[in-house]
Amino acid sequence: MMIAFIAMSGVRACNERLNRIGMTLPGFVERQQVIASLPSLGLLTLAGMTPPHIDIAYHEVADLAKLADLPECDLAVISTYSAQVKDAYALAGRYRERGVKTAIGGLHVTALPDEALRYCDTVVVGEGEVTWPTLVRDFEAGQMRRLYLPSGRDFDLADAPMPRFDLLDPSRYNRLTVQTQRGCPWRCEFCASSVMLTPRYKLKPVEKVIREIRAIKAIWPRPFVEFADDNTFVDKRHGKELMRALAPERIRWFTETDISVADDPELLDLMCEAGCAEVLIGLESPTAAGLDGIELRQNWKRSRLERYQAAIERIQGRGIAVNGCFVLGLDGDTPSVFDAVWDFVRTTGLFDVQITVLTPFPGTPLYERLRREGRLLDETAWETCTLFDVNFTPKQMSASELQEGLIELGRRLYTEEAKRARVSAFREQHRRQGEAGREGGAHHAGTIAVA
Repeated sequence: MMIAFIAMSGVRACNERLNRIGMTLPGFVERQQVIASLPSLGLLTLAGMTPPHIDIAYHEVADLAKLADLPECDLAVISTYSAQVKDAYALAGRYRERGVKTAIGGLHVTALPDEALRYCDTVVVGEGEVTWPTLVRDFEAGQMRRLYLPSGRDFDLADAPMPRFDLLDPSRYNRLTVQTQRGCPWRCEFCASSVMLTPRYKLKPVEKVIREIRAIKAIWPRPFVEFADDNTFVDKRHGKELMRALAPERIRWFTETDISVADDPELLDLMCEAGCAEVLIGLESPTAAGLDGIELRQNWKRSRLERYQAAIERIQGRGIAVNGCFVLGLDGDTPSVFDAVWDFVRTTGLFDVQITVLTPFPGTPLYERLRREGRLLDETAWETCTLFDVNFTPKQMSASELQEGLIELGRRLYTEEAKRARVSAFREQHRRQGEAGREGGAHHAGTIAVA
């Protein structure tokens, strides 16, 4: 018996003009390449839970139109982003025409299981680890159900299986992923991530994370790792424990977190010692109006805005690059937001910047609100869920103004001159903090000597 785990990995803007003009810009191209080059950690995890008597294989489909031969299998297990879900359904259709059973899971079908059931034999809702063993047993018995629900069960990351990294050819990737936690307490309105799979924020034991790192090193001696978390350092205690354990592994890594890492000098030092190359921080907007109300539980990011610049300088002063992520088209955004982002990036000296448009992913509070308000341009245009395509009417500008503003801002941000200026600013911040540290050390030593 053969199970094929198939990840839909291609990322392409839906708007053809964006492809011709906008997506040729380096910043957009790099974003596409990073997303498309990441293997599906979810499928590798399910592979790690599959009984050894079953043959398994891992595949990626970047462009369905170019897939001449389907991977051979008895069960095709498909994972996809919303932007590729229609291709995933088409792939499932090709398998079903051959009499091969199909199963699909992930964030999109968790939000819309009834839609997925029209195209696939089986739909897995929520955390796959909860129901995968049952699904495999049912499939072997010829009794696979149409729908697998977590039924109130919550998966404990202490029981997380080892992902089958050995199924990968590391030469095909610029980074591999490891998850250290799941969920996030901030609950931003637009967030389409693991908060949709689990009702609570939970941590993976540090020793399990380190074992996964070592499994990656077994196939890639000097890997670059991305922690596939929503907010790696929201729990500072766990973060520090992880950093201390990670430092001896001597790897380089990247992650996403929030601006509060700048408040903890000890954590920053530990991150530096543990090999942190860069952190992506969801700054979301450089304006108070843009940040106001984006979080469902509190206005935390709005309260931090005035401290953004100092926080960035503290992080980058440690030699850790900050990739500032901005969401364009928030309800508080007027057409002036594009200049505001440009000015903010130049003033703060961000090493890198990522600009996206507000995207109403299915299952998010944002999608439901925009649908109620009649602001979605097409309620099922999942192919526009690319973070670059506009599929809603912004509150204080037109959809075309938002799309054009994204492209024009990208043209300014991603020129070679602008990139060189950001690198120079980053190095200057690192240099200044290094000099301040040496002066502080000398002064401190002198004080001790006098005492």
